[in-house]
Amino acid sequence: MRVCIRNGRLIDPDSGLDRVGDLYLTKGKIASIDVQPDGFYAEQEIDANGLIVCPGLVDLSARLREPGLEYMATLESELEAAVAGGITSLACPPDTDPPLDEPGLVEMLKYRAHNLERTHVYPIGALTQGLKGERLTEMVELHDAGCIAFSQADAPIANLHVLLRAMQYAATFGFKVWLHPQDVYLANHGVAHDGEIATRLGLPAIPVCAETIALTDILSLMRETGASVHVCRISSAEGVALVRAAKQQGLPLTCDVAVHHVHLIDMDIGFFDTNCHLIPPLRGLADRNALRAGLMDGTIDAICSDHAPVDEDAKLLPFAQAEAGATGLELLLPLTLKWATESKVSLADALAKVVSYPARILGIEAGCLAIDAPADVCIFDPEAYWVVSDTTLKSQGKNTPFLGLELDGCAQFTLINGRVVYSR
Repeated sequence: MRVCIRNGRLIDPDSGLDRVGDLYLTKGKIASIDVQPDGFYAEQEIDANGLIVCPGLVDLSARLREPGLEYMATLESELEAAVAGGITSLACPPDTDPPLDEPGLVEMLKYRAHNLERTHVYPIGALTQGLKGERLTEMVELHDAGCIAFSQADAPIANLHVLLRAMQYAATFGFKVWLHPQDVYLANHGVAHDGEIATRLGLPAIPVCAETIALTDILSLMRETGASVHVCRISSAEGVALVRAAKQQGLPLTCDVAVHHVHLIDMDIGFFDTNCHLIPPLRGLADRNALRAGLMDGTIDAICSDHAPVDEDAKLLPFAQAEAGATGLELLLPLTLKWATESKVSLADALAKVVSYPARILGIEAGCLAIDAPADVCIFDPEAYWVVSDTTLKSQGKNTPFLGLELDGCAQFTLINGRVVYSR
């Protein structure tokens, strides 16, 4: 398929490209920028006048709910939501049912995703069997089946000796370990930030030290094993400070933040809004400001959607019993743009947090507009306003704290391997 995208503002954070021009795509690759290749004729032309043309977004955390949890969402519905959000590559955590702890499950997921011809799916394998935190998985076999990293998702490893062995195993083969820093005993089934709001509402709380103590353990084990670690969904000012210091010491550490935590704080729980029941919990204003500062100075490498579709019944329960999580695939782009506007961050620097940096963390060939790079492209209108609602969200999960909010910025076209898979 030969496609020409004309008159768009081309932005590539990786190379610094930022100008109005044309993009030529052929055989699933980017053939040329501005200059029409010899013998090229377009089978499809897209007029991108007034629109932004950038690499497709790369999401570091999107639960697709397959296999086993199809009552919450299906692979079809969530990959359709992904392309509607301009996301062309995503990593899915291993907390499916059963967990992604066997090569056959990984191969089945990749096969299903490939046949749908939508967003590229990169599974993250389970670090321990059944995510029980006891016995290590066969990481080499899982890697050969297609896993790009290994994680416990939100399941804890209470025994640090098991985590030590897991990180040693991963370091031996050069695998990256993705860890959510939260001490299981200090969290103690809490559901909200340990502060005034949790006290007033009578909700079991999670103190910040649950994150910082777990993070301190992770950093100590990194020094011991030499393992490369990605810290998932940092949430506190103290956590950001620890990551910053570790990076200054040269540890092979990367870090992301969920897009919800870039905007919301514990006050947004209001009167028990279960859409604000998230893992990690929404924290205080000072924490949110520290997260934004960490994004701006490079301490936090990327923003992820932390997409977790949940069925309506699971959100109608009392706050402490409600299922945690929020849908986010279609909100990643507009909420990143909203953060950029509020923090006076350039468009290119903001896009880098959802395009080039997450691609590097995943170690995939994506996130750039370069000759011979995969033709995974997002074309979006930064000034298109839309209202977040049950009808506008394509995800099967409608659970988001942003329901009813008017946002600017949405994908007009999404191309994967040079083929239009979504048009608004």
